[in-house]
Amino acid sequence: MKKRTHLARAALAAALGLTAAAAAQAAGYPDKPITVVVPYSAGGGADNAARIIAQGMAETSGQSVVIENKGGASGSIGAAYVARANPDGYTVLYDASAFAINPALRKLPYDAKKDFIPVSQAVSVPNILVAAPGSAFGSLSDFIKAAKDQPNHYTYASYGPGSLAQMAAELLKKDTGIKAIHVPYKGGAPAIVDVMGGQVDVYFANAASSLNYVTGGKLKALAVSSSRRMPELPDVPTVAESGVKNFDVVEWNGFFLPAGAPPEVVARLQDVVQKALARPETREKLGKLGLTPVGSSAADFARFVDEEQTRWAEVVKANNIQVN
Repeated sequence: MKKRTHLARAALAAALGLTAAAAAQAAGYPDKPITVVVPYSAGGGADNAARIIAQGMAETSGQSVVIENKGGASGSIGAAYVARANPDGYTVLYDASAFAINPALRKLPYDAKKDFIPVSQAVSVPNILVAAPGSAFGSLSDFIKAAKDQPNHYTYASYGPGSLAQMAAELLKKDTGIKAIHVPYKGGAPAIVDVMGGQVDVYFANAASSLNYVTGGKLKALAVSSSRRMPELPDVPTVAESGVKNFDVVEWNGFFLPAGAPPEVVARLQDVVQKALARPETREKLGKLGLTPVGSSAADFARFVDEEQTRWAEVVKANNIQVN
């Protein structure tokens, strides 16, 4: 009996020692470089934003912040890598809207709800429903009427199956009852080229990649996907203003930690991200890409991600969306 008591006390002491050590380590966080995993290719929208924010994070934390690209499978390869990482706060996921869409479309090697801790939404950016400059559609209402008159005659582009560009169009179909054909591309650049040329009728293009084409007259903007008009396009109505009630879709990026990260580390990383996004230099650089800095709390971001996952799961089910 005494032996068991001694063993129990030893186990408790060891556990308390580990807890104290973890707490001490968390209190000094960060005391070495942080690796931010971007699960998309270098040079893309998420990667560009992450590199800008990483500069600000390095300034506010006093530690270098290294970007590591692990692209593939709509971000799920990089996300799986972070899910398996040591939850000490030094391996961080910087993901996008696909994080909330993937669970409804793909069999994933991780649980998006249980294997990650949302830390902070970094940025948001609306999509612009664009058409060719010479398109017969002068507004979203024109497109909806035409699509109702001729079901499955008109086409919409996306930068890949399961992308937010596709999901925005699928939500539009769900809310209006129209039928149109999805034309997926391997990236936004080729999609924009074909929309410009009239090979595809419309495209919910990321504002960061399409705004210059709109203002330069190479694309026609029919509507903006967010609940508010873009300051850069004050004369372009929102989808909701065009008659599709409560339509509000934005692309977003945010920071996640592996499940098990100490609360102190989550709070500290949240603070580092928020301070980085508050820097005038960071905000200016992001603004030039058409991105709006957010810097939400971990609690608010967790609620937002949960709402996004529920929303897109409903759209996937209602429209019977599948990806190969």
